[in-house]
Amino acid sequence: MRISKLVLPLLVTLSACSQQESMENLTERVFRVAQQQYTAMDTRLDNQTLPQTIAVDSSFKTSTIYWWCSGFYPGSLWYIYEYTQDPSIKLLAEKNTLKLDSIQYVTHDHDVGFQLNCSYGNGYRLTNNEAYAKVLCQGAKSLSTRFNPQVGVIRSWDFVPKSKDWKYPVIIDNMMNLELLMFAASKLGNDTLRHIACTHANTTLKNHFRNDYTSYHLVDYDSDNGQVRSKQTVQGYSDESAWSRGQAWALYGYTMMYRTTGEKKYLQQAENIGRMLVSHLSNDCIPYWDLNTPENNKYHDASAGAIMASAFIELSTFANDCNDRKAFVLMAEKQLRTLASPIYLAEPGTNCNFILKHSVGNLPGNSEVDVPLSYADYYFLEALLRYQKIKQF
Repeated sequence: MRISKLVLPLLVTLSACSQQESMENLTERVFRVAQQQYTAMDTRLDNQTLPQTIAVDSSFKTSTIYWWCSGFYPGSLWYIYEYTQDPSIKLLAEKNTLKLDSIQYVTHDHDVGFQLNCSYGNGYRLTNNEAYAKVLCQGAKSLSTRFNPQVGVIRSWDFVPKSKDWKYPVIIDNMMNLELLMFAASKLGNDTLRHIACTHANTTLKNHFRNDYTSYHLVDYDSDNGQVRSKQTVQGYSDESAWSRGQAWALYGYTMMYRTTGEKKYLQQAENIGRMLVSHLSNDCIPYWDLNTPENNKYHDASAGAIMASAFIELSTFANDCNDRKAFVLMAEKQLRTLASPIYLAEPGTNCNFILKHSVGNLPGNSEVDVPLSYADYYFLEALLRYQKIKQF
């Protein structure tokens, strides 16, 4: 059921402020729901499909393994196993991870990192299965073929809509795929993969951000000389608006790049993005789908909130300033409490077995508006596990 766009902000604020449940109990409650929902969800799938969302006719919508979100369901199962240590969940995680084996050879898009790092990456982290590491390393090599040294970035999309004249489009989302390259670089001792990841991060830092540290969604380059041709926000309200999930990718991406490289410029960028977001989210901890959305288009995006929460928690462990550390972890806690409230958290057996409600995929494209999304669930669970580790329940 859609929540009134006028009432939701008030409900969100009240929920975040009045919730007195301990974070330990909240985490236990959420993972109990997650285990029930995702165990039941597996019965909806066959050997070649993975969950995507709820369709416009309210039916369960699946994807093939080649949809960019295909790694999030097995990744969430790995997180549920990490928390519960339930061997039956481990079996489901293994089964659904193996569906993605052929993604390691994909070179036609940049989403290999999302698909493999969330699934095989978490599987390897929790089991040390070297077969998983081999898939990850091959996937990183495949992803690296999309790097153009003349431009200094990994190309995102090969397709060009009729309304666009892109030559070499790069979206902020691509920062998330660099973690796969950094893993393989470390595992293989491959300086080339590390160079590609860092060069992409450096070029994106230079060209994607405005003076206020908000990010454009897409920068189009000239593939011959590396010059910027245009800057756009394809899935946001306007080219000059701050699409919320894009800001979340930026926060997460530069925090991750600092963790994997120790480069201070990445931490500084993440801190600047974090301060910008805290200032925008002071009243609504779960952002609208665009930070500059007009009054008649105020859909909250649980996926952006979940990604931000996970990134804020990690960033709070790195930030130099004590006040920043406190602000980042406090914002994350508010976001987690709100996402764990009845407004967003599904009752077991509902919501086509997804965990969270009320995410927005692509509102300008009228696609996946006010629905559950697999990546919202994934980053919500990740954020709870990260919070648990820093607070040591």
